[in-house]
Amino acid sequence: MKKNFWVFLLFLLIGLLTGALLSRWLSEVPGLSFLTKTTTIKWAPAADLLVLSYNFSLRIEISLLSIAGLIAAIWVYRKL
Repeated sequence: MKKNFWVFLLFLLIGLLTGALLSRWLSEVPGLSFLTKTTTIKWAPAADLLVLSYNFSLRIEISLLSIAGLIAAIWVYRKL
């Protein structure tokens, strides 16, 4: 299989989503709270240039399980 950037990006996205879903599903288990605790990263550039104004907001909530999903996705991509 030919490896390219878009396939790699798709694998990363699937890994992050899988980790986030696992984190959400396991959030009610008291013994796994260290894996499901999320940290929020925010980035919100904005500008008002009299003629043009924009406001862009990006928020990423990441947990240890989503990082594990990301690492697993990279591992699977390298095995292809």
